[in-house]
Formats: sequence, structure tokens, C-alpha cells
Amino acid sequence: MTLAETSLLEEPACRPQPASTPVRERGGARDVIVPIPADFRLASGERLNQPNVVGRIHGRAGAPVVVVAGGISAGRFVHRTETNGLGWWSGAVSVRGPIDLSRLQVLAVDFAPGAEFSDTPVTITTHDQARLLALVLNHLKIEQVAAFVGCSYGGMVGLAFAELYPDWAEQLIVVSAAHRAHPQATAWRGIQRRILQFAVAAGRPEEGVALARELAMTTYRTAEEFNDRFDTTAPQAVGGAYPVCDYLTARGQAYRTHTTPARWLSMSDSLDRHSVTPEAITTPVTLIGFTSDRLVPIDDIRELAARLPTLWRFVEAPSLYGHDAFLKEDAFVGDILRAAFKDIKA
Repeated sequence: MTLAETSLLEEPACRPQPASTPVRERGGARDVIVPIPADFRLASGERLNQPNVVGRIHGRAGAPVVVVAGGISAGRFVHRTETNGLGWWSGAVSVRGPIDLSRLQVLAVDFAPGAEFSDTPVTITTHDQARLLALVLNHLKIEQVAAFVGCSYGGMVGLAFAELYPDWAEQLIVVSAAHRAHPQATAWRGIQRRILQFAVAAGRPEEGVALARELAMTTYRTAEEFNDRFDTTAPQAVGGAYPVCDYLTARGQAYRTHTTPARWLSMSDSLDRHSVTPEAITTPVTLIGFTSDRLVPIDDIRELAARLPTLWRFVEAPSLYGHDAFLKEDAFVGDILRAAFKDIKA
């Protein structure tokens, strides 16, 4: 474990005034629908084929705001409520949890492009996602967020947000993300994209999504976990499924309706297109990395830590769960989040 600290920067002098206290629906959350301006263009020059950015606010109205962003499969439903069921990060975002909804508000947004608007792939960057988030913050008249917590792709977006808007977040917490995509991760995702393109050309898009997800699952976890969970019992004949293959098939089938091939292609490419200049980030940063992560190797996070001028702390740890450790190591990540938020005045 390594630890480095730096002092907080001064607060920005000018931001919009806070919005009036929002009204919550039953379950303690509400959606925010923000129109995308007609002149909004992605870095590629393309327009998004969707009219709005959709966010969701959880927690105590009027409290300090924390932005939370996750992987490419995550979205605005970060916390469990009566209306959305299990949130993607309820282990961290809950009442009296590490990101405590009794004293904080959490804002999460759906990444673009939305699945319902993904007929064709779009070239979108993590900086584009940060600019879309800025539309939501401006709409809500949020002058400053107490923290931006980003995991995996969300951590990339957080770094891009800090590069574009250095004064908007008081602190940035990045989990399992670095300043660039590693070539090996790009290689794996490139194969996934070619599977999808092949399946679409063959008129079997849902099967393409399932197969690409199966391959992705093998990169999220570790060889040690697979060894512990699955035996090597052979099927009766060639072409039959081994136990680990049954598991992957089930995961792929469950994912078929979660996204579209075009959206997956867009988001996967966005991961590999990610690039920020660490020296340009002046927001205080906490980094969390896992030594077993193959998608975001710990050496990349160590390089990011060494290059950041305002590194607040850097914590690394082993985990059985590889890249998915940010979703599985609740106690470890939770302790770091609690320490980061303990001085926020609700």
C-alpha cells in the first residue's frame, strides 16, 4: 500500500448559484432530463442522435453533491430504490453507507449514446461525456460538487472532467482507471468489436452481444478466481460446454437485451480513445488500484500517480476479482470513501 497526500486547492471564485431544493419521488430519488443544445457537437464533429441527457439525483435534498460514475454498463441507477430495484453500486451508495445518502446527494447520469438512440455507432470520447455531465450540472445550477467518484470508465470520465473543469469538483476519486487505455486492453476490446461487427453482418446481432460479453467477462476477473470457482470436467463429446463455459454463456445471454451492438461499439471505442494529460489536472485526486487488474494494470495507475501534480493519496491492494474489484471489495473501497468524505459538511 502506498500513500501520498497534498493539500486541497482553494475553492473557485465563480459558479452558478445552487438550485432550489428538489422534490423527491417516493424512494428518495428523481430523474433530471436535460435537453442537448442543437449546436452541441462531439469532438469528432458528429451530433448525438438523442435529444436529452438523463441524470438521477439520490439522497438528501439540499445536501452537498457527489457525482458518481461507473463502467460502460452502469448508468444513473446507482442506488437501490423502490422504483429501480438494485442499483449498480448500492454497496457504496446508501443511507449510512460510505457515500451516505442521509448527508449527501448523489448525481449519476446515463452515458451517451443511449441504447434507444443507438442505430449506428458514434465516435464519442470521455471528454464528450464530461461535457454532457456539465450540461446537467449547469441545468441544476450546481456551483460545485463536493467530489467526483469514478470507477472504470467513470474514472476515465472523471479525469477528463477534471482536465476540462479544474474548479468544478473539490476532489476526484478514481478507482480502477488511468490516464490512457493499455494496449492489451485495447486488443481484447478490439476482438469484441470485431465479433459484434461480424454478428451484425450475419444478421445475428443479439448473439454478437452475448459472445462479446462472454469474452469481456474473462478480462474482468482473474485466473485465480476462475480456478477457485470452476472445475475442468470435460463434456462427453467435442463441442460440449465445460463448466466455465456454461457460466460465461449464461452471463452473455443475460446481457443480450442490456445494450445494442452500436452502443457497445461506441462505448468500447470510447474506452480505447481515452487520453488525458495528468500534469494538466489540478483537482486533488485519490487513486485506488488493484494489482490483479488486467484491464487497467497497476503500473499505469502508478504512472498516473507519479505524474499528477495534486495527488492526494494513492492506495493499491491485491484482489481476487481483478478489474471488477471496485464492485466486489466493498469494505476496502468503502473505508477509503468514508475517509475522503468525513470532513464534508452536510
